[in-house]
Amino acid sequence: MSNVVLYDYWRSSASYRVRIALNMLGIGYRTVPIDLLDGEQKNPDYLQLNPQGFVPTLVIDGQVMTQSLAIIEYLAERWPESGLMPQDAAARQQVRTLSYAIAMDIHPICNTHVAAYVTTISDKAEAREEWMKHFIGMGLHKLEAMLGKCDGAFSHGDKPTMADVCLVPQVYNARRWDVDLRDLKRIVAIDERCAGLPGFQAAHPDSAKP
Repeated sequence: MSNVVLYDYWRSSASYRVRIALNMLGIGYRTVPIDLLDGEQKNPDYLQLNPQGFVPTLVIDGQVMTQSLAIIEYLAERWPESGLMPQDAAARQQVRTLSYAIAMDIHPICNTHVAAYVTTISDKAEAREEWMKHFIGMGLHKLEAMLGKCDGAFSHGDKPTMADVCLVPQVYNARRWDVDLRDLKRIVAIDERCAGLPGFQAAHPDSAKP
């Protein structure tokens, strides 16, 4: 597919998700880096594309798309054979539940701009690190319990779905902030399986870094 453009920041969890999904589908794309640390997301030209000033933004099928889970669900509907979302309605609900637990409960309170604000309202030098460890660790322990009710090699079944596309970037962030993963055996096992898949490997921040 031609003319697919991903506005991306290499360490963004949301961008990382979309890179994985595109790779799983075998969709080639051109990357336009948006450096969040340099504030490029606030550039007026970029805000014309994405008024929220977030990443990712995906241009595909002549459409400009934002919000990573909405993008991934679009890809799943456009290419249902991808396996990103199961065919069964109840199974799709379970995959959404796991995905939302990460993307809507853990990620927003650990986002770059949220964590940066924490340092402005606390006198503790280590406030940001404590914040990230607390909320990522707590969220992942809850997710571990949720995954204990699911069968298969991956988060739901024996093939990766949107739930795994969300899980892997969150585990990357957990390791980055030195969150203790020793009790999260199912999460670690799933992450290791995903790490062996080419689509996940190519999307890793170490591969996506400009």
